[in-house]
Amino acid sequence: MSHSACKPVRDSVVGQQLDGVEDIDRIGNLVRQQSMDLLQADHILSGVDIAMWDLLGHRLDAPVWRLLGYERSHPKVPYASMLFGEGPSETLAKTRRARGQGFRAAKLGWGPFGRGSVQDDAAQLAAARQELGEGATLLVDAGTVWGEDVATASARLEALEASAVTWLEEPFAAGALSSYRELADRCDRLVLAGGEGSHTYHMARHAIDYAGIGYVQIDAGRIGGISVAKRVADYATTRDVRYVNHTFTSHLALSASLQPYAGSTADELCEYPVDLSELARAITGNHIKTDSDGRIAAPDSPGLGIEVDEEALRRYLVDVEIRVAGSLLYRSPR
Repeated sequence: MSHSACKPVRDSVVGQQLDGVEDIDRIGNLVRQQSMDLLQADHILSGVDIAMWDLLGHRLDAPVWRLLGYERSHPKVPYASMLFGEGPSETLAKTRRARGQGFRAAKLGWGPFGRGSVQDDAAQLAAARQELGEGATLLVDAGTVWGEDVATASARLEALEASAVTWLEEPFAAGALSSYRELADRCDRLVLAGGEGSHTYHMARHAIDYAGIGYVQIDAGRIGGISVAKRVADYATTRDVRYVNHTFTSHLALSASLQPYAGSTADELCEYPVDLSELARAITGNHIKTDSDGRIAAPDSPGLGIEVDEEALRRYLVDVEIRVAGSLLYRSPR
């Protein structure tokens, strides 16, 4: 339950009211929204792939980015990745905190944005821009809230442009490429971003080729690992689309998602989680910190350069047994 898009399917189905055909659509959409990250094979492969790069890096005494062919890890401009507040005052307080921590860029996402009126969203955007100031980069993540509804998304374009938002991220479901393209064609200075829902190379490539996005955001923990993410980063360069990591959890995930484009000088932005959960903070013994210029870089240490704190994780372990017809199929290692 620590991730709003990783909820069990039953949580969106059991107990729902079913009175008509429209409820079937509503419940199906709820499942897709709340369980969109349940892609077990790709996620497991992602973890295995990332682990292999880390292991090989330690064996060869080299950081992963060097194994990928980069000569150095170029510093990136981190953007503080946060959720919108319930109202403008809470959003203002969040952006003030990010500004006080030295961030020159911030992204607000999800929360109530896109679920109320255009005026409500405009007030949220104005509050964020007011606190960040004119020189800072402001990014917005709609969290697929409009499905494939271009008209509703378009109604926010004026407010987004007025607050000098650099990109609008995930206005639609990951596969709604025609909706992305139509909205992109309606934008002036605003650029669309997306791709975190891609769990294969070809999904990411289709988004680059057909969705009209200016930024492709790839999560190494979803797409199949560092290997596939690097292929996407290389392809994005050929299409003049900027590559950005997707990371909203731990610094272990942050390092893994930085590696595929660590050596790129053209891709300058990176997502930086600031509201870490207790688990995300405890999972590693070290963290990727900003330098004197407010930038971050993939660690110049063997492997991912991040130390997993196994002792801190023990409190989260849960014993599990799986039995079918009385036969034991699995038991947690002792």
